[in-house]
Amino acid sequence: MEVPDGSIAFDHVDFAYKEDGNLVLSDIDLHIKSGETIGVIGGTGSAKTSLVNLISRLYDVRDGSVSVGGLDVRQYDMEVLRNEVSVVLQKNVLFSGTILDNLRWGKEDATEEECIEACQLACADEFIERMPDRYNTYIEQGGSNVSGGQKQRLCIARALLKHPKVLVLDDSTRAVDTATDAKIRKALADFIPETTKIIIAQRISSVQNADRILVLEDGKVNGFGTHEELLATNKIYREVYDGQTQGGGDFDHAGGEQ
Repeated sequence: MEVPDGSIAFDHVDFAYKEDGNLVLSDIDLHIKSGETIGVIGGTGSAKTSLVNLISRLYDVRDGSVSVGGLDVRQYDMEVLRNEVSVVLQKNVLFSGTILDNLRWGKEDATEEECIEACQLACADEFIERMPDRYNTYIEQGGSNVSGGQKQRLCIARALLKHPKVLVLDDSTRAVDTATDAKIRKALADFIPETTKIIIAQRISSVQNADRILVLEDGKVNGFGTHEELLATNKIYREVYDGQTQGGGDFDHAGGEQ
């Protein structure tokens, strides 16, 4: 009924969506310390989202185990686990209601001051302050009256309100510019230093300051280390970095192997 800390261990994990299907993840063996910031990159189909979905137990492993706080995730009460592992997806969901209503899905009893602080950290206050009713502005069903980048920032603020042990950002700053992305990452580092942060990204600039970066290819670990270590030793990472710093696109269009 309690998650002690945000340490995460993948112990020789195999995973497939169907019992008799092909492996999506194969022999994943990773050990992440509580409070670490981990970047995850890889081309389309490299199973980045499948990997993080195992942490909050949206799916169960076929072989091996995933642990959070030193305990196999299958031992936790599901609600307890999912309250402590916050996931912000690329395609986020907002509900009809005010901005405050939407934020309080993260923490029901959050004060207005807490909501404002979370929005400042997620760089959402910039556009909320320009709205006629500010935090009482009504959000249409699905968030149709806010942009993709605004929606993402509101969902990050909602996740921050929980003060989770683990925060997963699954390509969830893709719709914001690089300057805002950098501000959000700095705020996360300063505001929730004890929370383990896993950042899936297409832009290497979004993860290069992480403690360690995981390179996934075809559901296997291709590399795991610091930005400098991977530049020196990992062909995929170096190709993508070179492509992006020379004006290339995201991971899938930067010359990296798929």
